[in-house]
Amino acid sequence: MKPNSEGHLSEAEAFKALFDRYYDSIRNFLYYKSGSIEQAEDLTQEAFLILWKKRDNIDPQKVKSYLYTIANNLFLNEVKHQKVVMKFHQQPVSNATVETPQYLMEEDEFRAKLEAAIAALPEKNREVFLMNRIDKLTYKEIADRLGLSVKAVEKRMHRALQELRNISPRI
Repeated sequence: MKPNSEGHLSEAEAFKALFDRYYDSIRNFLYYKSGSIEQAEDLTQEAFLILWKKRDNIDPQKVKSYLYTIANNLFLNEVKHQKVVMKFHQQPVSNATVETPQYLMEEDEFRAKLEAAIAALPEKNREVFLMNRIDKLTYKEIADRLGLSVKAVEKRMHRALQELRNISPRI
């Protein structure tokens, strides 16, 4: 990006730089919390939209923490909303059926069970599991990012894998 004649970036260019810098880390933060990449991507984009709308009232030195706060609040609001949706879905449904090929149905069921199993992991174990399996980080890199010992990361990963194995007969 090139600065304008006064040596400053335009608002849009500065925002794009912030987006490029923080998008992946905010998305991963939300993914680790939710266990759903689609939900994480939606909430991340919503967080940046809110940041853009409130850009005039934000201290540039606090953008990162403000962005994480927005993302966390959006996630918590989504959890509350999902509770309402779940309550609604527990009500009796009409006899409507969706006819799909057997394979697609089983694949969707498996994916849902897998996502639910990952989402059911304790947050600390899920975080380590996803950092290793999705971000392809080594235990050492995870330990450095989370301020833990490598041994603590190994224990969390072991517990996550153990819990997933215990769930797998039901998947």
